[in-house]
Amino acid sequence: MIRYLTAQSLAQYPYLQDSMFKDRAHQFSTRLKWDVSVDANGWEQDNYDTDTAIYAIWQRKDGRHGGSMRFLPTTGATMINDHFVHVAGHKIVDKNIWETTRFCLAPDAPGKVTAALMLAGAELGLAMGLSHSVGVFDKRMIRIYRTLQWSPKVLGTAGKGRDAISAGLWTFDKIVPLRLARLAGLPSQFAAHCWQRDQGRPIAA
Repeated sequence: MIRYLTAQSLAQYPYLQDSMFKDRAHQFSTRLKWDVSVDANGWEQDNYDTDTAIYAIWQRKDGRHGGSMRFLPTTGATMINDHFVHVAGHKIVDKNIWETTRFCLAPDAPGKVTAALMLAGAELGLAMGLSHSVGVFDKRMIRIYRTLQWSPKVLGTAGKGRDAISAGLWTFDKIVPLRLARLAGLPSQFAAHCWQRDQGRPIAA
């Protein structure tokens, strides 16, 4: 299922929280060799895992993390404004644009989880009345976005070859969730129902 959780509500699901941050450590530190911090619990967290973040998470039937991404308002602290302005070309501060970062898949996540996470992000944007999301991605993701039929508008690119990274804007559109739901093998209103469940009533442990 899709979960939409803040840092505070995520803490109400300790098994999900633990497996998410450990999967982030595996992906970003162990596998991709990024310069990230992993604490004594084996969690990868940074200064942007704050109370302003909303996590879109694919939760497995056993309660574990299957995949996730983090959303932050660009009116506050974001990675793109603090670290990647040279890629985007300028700061992005707009109440209608949120940053997405830390796109992470569990090591054994099935292929359709990628589409499910993109669906989760598309529904979040529509539900919150946003116009765009912004993020930084590497070259290998371009093919994935094309396959999912939701490619960003590229704002700028830095580096060359396999080391190239780009900043992009994704436009929120009502057609996008319908297409992504089909690719993920989910009902067309699945993500909308998940949003209403998590944001429309208190979240119980």
